[in-house]
Amino acid sequence: MLINSASIVLVLTVLYLLTAWVTHSEFHILPLVITDIGVFILSFFIYRFILERFIYNRIRLIYKTIHTMKAPKGSRIGLDMNRDIISEMKEEVAAWQKEHKNELEEMKKLEGYRREFIGNVTHELKTPLFNIQGYILTLIDGAMSDPMINKEYLLRTEKNIERMIAVVEDLEVISRLETGELELDLMAVDIVALAKDVIDLIEPKSKKKEIQVFFREEYPKPIYVKADKERIRQVLINLIDNSIKYGKENGKTKVSFFDMDENILVEITDDGIGIEPKDLPRIFERFFRVDKSRSREQGGSGLGLAIVKHILEAHDQTINVRSTPGVGTTFAFTLKKE
Repeated sequence: MLINSASIVLVLTVLYLLTAWVTHSEFHILPLVITDIGVFILSFFIYRFILERFIYNRIRLIYKTIHTMKAPKGSRIGLDMNRDIISEMKEEVAAWQKEHKNELEEMKKLEGYRREFIGNVTHELKTPLFNIQGYILTLIDGAMSDPMINKEYLLRTEKNIERMIAVVEDLEVISRLETGELELDLMAVDIVALAKDVIDLIEPKSKKKEIQVFFREEYPKPIYVKADKERIRQVLINLIDNSIKYGKENGKTKVSFFDMDENILVEITDDGIGIEPKDLPRIFERFFRVDKSRSREQGGSGLGLAIVKHILEAHDQTINVRSTPGVGTTFAFTLKKE
């Protein structure tokens, strides 16, 4: 910027001298020309001082403020006066505006999720509470003396209490995973043996719906991964149980393992109802249900897939889903090979 100003002064001075020399042919006019040049240069620097003092310095302050906000804490901000900081500041302000516009849009989006989340929590807890209240009032109003109604309503009350406990416990697990309070107990885990245990555990559910759960192929040797055994057991239970809930009668659920160099890829594939493309991005959100009425009839807290995602993220791994409505769904996640 200073070099540009000096260049302008030099050019203007030369032009002024040439103009004066051409206009006044007599040599005695030279002292007057020199005086005029001196006045011109003095006026220029006074003007430049005023410009920098009252305008440019303030623009420079705004520019430095923007850079201070963006720079890492503790770093020094240098300002090169030879750069066109007005143009640069314009670009910085435009970038800042775009960045904060995106932040505001993201905040609005998160606010929408927050409201939906609160509404879902309220619904999940309010329904069993109202049911319990109704059963108790019925018993108080005289049904307590009838042994058949008495026992039936108490069993229904217990079922609703269990549902509420499941919601609260799952929310607690997610909260602890998010804050890092829930430490993982990493060890060498035979993922094939663990999956077989889970399949045996939920066999009554699969038989009831006549869904066959099987391995893609024979795995004669153990496949070891580095993981928290009980947390990965929870992941497998949620995913395989999900495939049974949304699978079709006489359907199939296939469990597969693939060697991916440093990782082992685990896939749970079913031939159930599938998931619409518009729902896939939200499938791991808390309480998100593709078919809310059917999902609640199937039971569960609506937090299973959210917990799965958080457990795998705690292992520094990822989970993905691909699905075709009417064809089936595949959940795929990785675990570090031991």
